[in-house]
Amino acid sequence: MTSYERILITGGTGFVGAHITLALRRAFADARIIVLARPDDAAHLPGFETMICDLTDEASVDRVVADVAPDLVVHLAGQASAGQAAKLVERTWRVNALASLFLGSAIMRHAPSAVMFFASSATVYGASFHDGVLSEDARLQPLDVYARSKVAAEYALSDLFRAEGRLVIARPVNHSGPGQRSNDFVLPSFAAQVAVIEAGRAEPCIKVGDLSRIRDFLDVRDVVDAYIQLIAIARDLPENVSIFNVSSGEGRSIRSLLDELQALSRKNFVIEVDPDRVRPSAVDIVSVVCESSKLRAATGWAPSHPIRETVAALLDERRAELNGGLAS
Repeated sequence: MTSYERILITGGTGFVGAHITLALRRAFADARIIVLARPDDAAHLPGFETMICDLTDEASVDRVVADVAPDLVVHLAGQASAGQAAKLVERTWRVNALASLFLGSAIMRHAPSAVMFFASSATVYGASFHDGVLSEDARLQPLDVYARSKVAAEYALSDLFRAEGRLVIARPVNHSGPGQRSNDFVLPSFAAQVAVIEAGRAEPCIKVGDLSRIRDFLDVRDVVDAYIQLIAIARDLPENVSIFNVSSGEGRSIRSLLDELQALSRKNFVIEVDPDRVRPSAVDIVSVVCESSKLRAATGWAPSHPIRETVAALLDERRAELNGGLAS
């Protein structure tokens, strides 16, 4: 197992970041862990060292990397919502692509032997999902702003690390679970609506998009476990640049996920399609499923949190929020 002394994390105050910082501390107990925060980000993680850095400012990024001289950089920061990316095009390209370039370049200048772990997305495959379940060798055919910005970041970082250092790119499928509070994502949106209905604060009607779509879903805790296992073997990988799908390999309809919530709900509700929640057909794919045999062969990883557990955790959080932070 690879050991690390100085770990730099971007996006550490976000949904996945909050999970992975704790996991990194467990895995590398003796390491100095530094979490980068935006200048306008009031969030912080108690017990972790925080440094302020604007990742879209090349000079700011360069100073931080030079100061820390990390031997591991975990890059999670960026626009996480495809829906928001479409509304904030320039910002998305800055934080997803340009910031990745600045960070990778700074690593090459000041810590060229470091491992960089980059959280990309399975959306980079885009139109290739028409061909079925995809491996890492599938052609990249991104269909929206979010996916194109992730592809650009992958290409930039791969070029930088091709001859020196070590880059691990993860392409996770949809993931959800404890701590995901943004209603820009399907499961938190459903859970929030159910909780409000249970509390008697809304009519018993769930607003939905297209429930027939098939998606590969993972619990965030399983995704983070995969990330930690990849980080642990990063220096033993045979190539400078390695790419891994992080997926269950199984597709589920969005309707089946809503059914899980309906089974857990304390009140019955009807379902209503909201046209504003239906993605344009030009950028929507019927089935998005990846296979992860490469990851499993390299690490022995397998998901351990069933989707009902994920859904239940989200619903319990929403209930607690409506109950003044107390579980009910």
